[in-house]
Amino acid sequence: MLRLSVPGEPAPPLRDHLAMGDTPDRADAITVNSRHLSRDGRPWFPIMGEFHFSRYPAEEWREELLKVRAGGVTVVATYIFWNVHEERRGVYDWTGDRDLRRFVTTCADLGLDVVARIGPWGHGESRNGGFPDWLLAQDCAHRTDDPRYLDLVRPWYGQIAVQLRGLTRDAGGPIVAVQIENELYDQPGHLLTLKRLARQAGIDAPLWTATGWGHARLPEDELIPLFGGYSEAAWDTAHDGWPQQSRAHYFFGPGRDDDSIGADLRTPETASSDTDESHLERYPFATCELGSGMYTSYHRRPVVAAEDVAALALVKLGSGSAWQGYYMYHGASQKIGELSTLQESHATGYPNDCPVVNYDFQAPLGEYGQFRPSYARLRMQHLWLASDGADLATMALTMPPDAPADTADRSALRWAVRSDGRSGFLFVNNHQPVETLPEHEGVRFTVELGGRELVVPREPVTVPSGAFFVWPLARPVGGSVLLTASAQPVCVLDDDRGPVQVLAQTAGIPVELVFDGGTVQQVEGMATVTRTGEEVVVTGLRPGPDCWLRLIDVAGRSAHVLVLDEESALSATRVRLWGADRLVLSPRPAVAEDDRLVLYGGGAGDRVRIFPAPGAGFHGYRVTQEDGFAVVELPEPAVELPQPAVEPVSEAGPPRRPVIDETSGRASAPTDADFAEAAVYRITIPEEALAGDDEVLLRLDWTGDVGRAYIGGRLVADQFWYGPAWEIGLRRFRKEVLEHGLELRLLPLAADAPVYLSPQVRPAAWPEDGVLELRSARLVPVPRTVLSAGDGTS
Repeated sequence: MLRLSVPGEPAPPLRDHLAMGDTPDRADAITVNSRHLSRDGRPWFPIMGEFHFSRYPAEEWREELLKVRAGGVTVVATYIFWNVHEERRGVYDWTGDRDLRRFVTTCADLGLDVVARIGPWGHGESRNGGFPDWLLAQDCAHRTDDPRYLDLVRPWYGQIAVQLRGLTRDAGGPIVAVQIENELYDQPGHLLTLKRLARQAGIDAPLWTATGWGHARLPEDELIPLFGGYSEAAWDTAHDGWPQQSRAHYFFGPGRDDDSIGADLRTPETASSDTDESHLERYPFATCELGSGMYTSYHRRPVVAAEDVAALALVKLGSGSAWQGYYMYHGASQKIGELSTLQESHATGYPNDCPVVNYDFQAPLGEYGQFRPSYARLRMQHLWLASDGADLATMALTMPPDAPADTADRSALRWAVRSDGRSGFLFVNNHQPVETLPEHEGVRFTVELGGRELVVPREPVTVPSGAFFVWPLARPVGGSVLLTASAQPVCVLDDDRGPVQVLAQTAGIPVELVFDGGTVQQVEGMATVTRTGEEVVVTGLRPGPDCWLRLIDVAGRSAHVLVLDEESALSATRVRLWGADRLVLSPRPAVAEDDRLVLYGGGAGDRVRIFPAPGAGFHGYRVTQEDGFAVVELPEPAVELPQPAVEPVSEAGPPRRPVIDETSGRASAPTDADFAEAAVYRITIPEEALAGDDEVLLRLDWTGDVGRAYIGGRLVADQFWYGPAWEIGLRRFRKEVLEHGLELRLLPLAADAPVYLSPQVRPAAWPEDGVLELRSARLVPVPRTVLSAGDGTS
C-alpha cells in the first residue's frame, strides 16, 4: 500500500510584498500572494494559451479565439514581435494581420484576458529573437541599460502603448499581465528599467512577469517568474534518443526550473550554476511555456503525442502550479517580411534552422485551426479547473516519503497530493514519452488527511502503463462529502435540481465512490450501495452518459453524480447556452458562439448529447431524450469534394549532401538554390472544392526531407518532414490557388542525414538515392454544423 500523511493546513502565504496588483478598493481586484492569484475576492486559477496574432490571418481571429475559449483557455498570451511591425526603422505597420488593437479587442469581446509579451526581445523562433535587422546594426549594447539602447526601446514601447490605449485593465480592457523581455538571465536591473519604461509609455497591468527558467536573476518582488517544460526539445542536438532533461517533467515535486529551455542561446557568461530555488517561495508557481507540442528544427524533428502533453500538464498541476500557461496553444505561420524571411536560422547566428513559414508546433489547434487529440485531453483538465481551480490554487504539495529521487527511476509509481489540510486531490502519473513505464499491480493509496485515513480504492487495482489521472479527496458534492473516488473530476454543473458532479473513469480502473455517511441520507441509482460504519460505499457502476446517481444529504437536499466513461469525458465541453449551464458530449469538436453551438468535422452516426436538455428542439434535426440528455442525431456532412489533379513535372536530383553550420555543429536546412533539384508537382484545385466558407485542407501523405508549396511563385507553406501528413489550409488562399494552382517541391532525405526523427516514423529502408515519395494528395473538408435552439423535431 502506498501511504502519505498530509501535515495539516499549509502555512499562510506571504502577502503584500509584490510590487503589483490592482488597488484594494477595486471591486474585481486582481492580487497575488506567494501561493496564488486572486480575483474579485476569491482565488483565481488562470489557464493561458499562446496565440501569435501577427502569424495568423486577421479575418480568422474570432473563429480561432472561439476555439481557444472552448478548449477551456481563459487567458491569451501573445508576442509582439518588433521586426514584424518596424522592419524598416521608423516605418510602423499595425494593419491587417499586424493589428494588435483589433486582436486584443476581439479577445475582450469574447471574454478572454490577455497577456502582452512586449519584449523588446522575444524569441518565439523569430529572426533575431524579434529584433529588426536595423536594430542590430546600431552601436549599442543590446538588452542592457545602455542609454543608446534604451533610446531605441522608448519609441517601440510608445508604439505599443498607442495600440493598447483604452485596453489596459485600468481603462476597462482585458490586459491582465505584461511580460517583460524573454530569457534574460543576468540583467535584473535592466528588467526593472524595462518595467519602468513600459509604465512611463502607458503600458500597464496588475501583473508583471518574466521568464524565470535557467535560474534567471530577476528583480526581487517586481516580476513574477514564469516557468515551462517540454516533452521534447527541437533545440537539442540530433542525438538518437529522448532529451534526458525532459524526464524531470514527468515526476512530481516542488522544483520549478528547467535550465534546458533556451540553453542553446545561453553563453557561459550568462549561465548560472546556482540551483537554489528557495527565493521562488515568494511567488506562486506559474508557467507560460508548458509545451503543448514542439516545433521542428531541421536537425531535430520529434513527434509529440497528445498523452505526452497532457501527462506533463497534469504533473505540473500535481506539483503546485497555480497558473497553467501553454506554448503554443494555437499553431501559426511565420511572416515573410519585405526585406527577409523572419524565422530563426543559422543565417542570423542561431543554432537552429527553422522552416521559413511553418510554425504549427503540433499544437492543440494547428497552423490552420485543426483540432488535435491534445486539444481534447487538455480540455478535460481545463473543465475540472474551471470548477475546482480556485480551491486547487490554495493547496500545497505533499510528496510520499518514498518518492523516487532519481529521474532515471522507471520502477516506482509516481504520485503526490495537493491539499489545504481538509480536502485535496491525489495525482498519479505512469506515463513518460519514449521510455515506457511498467504497469503497477495491487495498487491502493492511503492518505491521512484532516484527522481521518482515506483509502482509495478499497480493493487493489492495476494502474496501467501510460495512465495519468487525478482523484478527489474529501470534496463536497452539494451538501454531501465525497471522501474518495477512483474517478477523475470533470466539472460541476449548476442545475435546477441541484449541483451535478461529473466524474470520469480513468485508465479502465473500476469506479468506486465513498461518501461520508454523516452527510448522506440516501444514494439512488444503478449501483451497489453499502453502508460500512461511517461511510457509504458505491460500487458496481457502469460508466457512461447513462450512469447517474442521485444523492440526498442529511438536510434533504438533492445533488447528482454523473460518471462518464473516458471516451465520453474526452468529448465533453461545458457551455453557457440557451439560458443555462450545459454539458455537451460531442464526437465533433464543439464551440459556443453567441446563442448557437458550432460543431466541426463529422462522421456517420454522430450523436450529440446536451444536458440539461433545452426546452426547444433544433430545427432540421431529430432530437430524443435519454437519461436527462437531449440527443441530437447528426447526419454525415454532405460534403463530397472533387479531388485535385496531381501532375508530376520533374523528378528530384540526388539527395543533398549534409551542410553543417560551423558555429552550432548542426545540420543546416536547404537553401532556395537547393530546390532547383527538387521533385516538382503541379496540383490543380477544382473550383467547386472551394465554393463554401468552410476550411478545406490539402493533405499530403509523403516521405522525404523538406517540402515547399508555392502559389503564383510565392512561398505559402513548407514542412520539414517528420512523419505526420502535411496539411495546408486552402481557405485563406482561395482566389490565388484557383487562379494559379499550387506547385509542390519536395527534396529527398539521405540515409546519412544528421537529423533526428522519432523512432516510430523512421523509414524502414533507405534507397541509395534517398527517401522521397508522394503517396497521395487529397482535399479534406472541415465542415461546420450549427445548432440553434428553436422549433425542431423530437
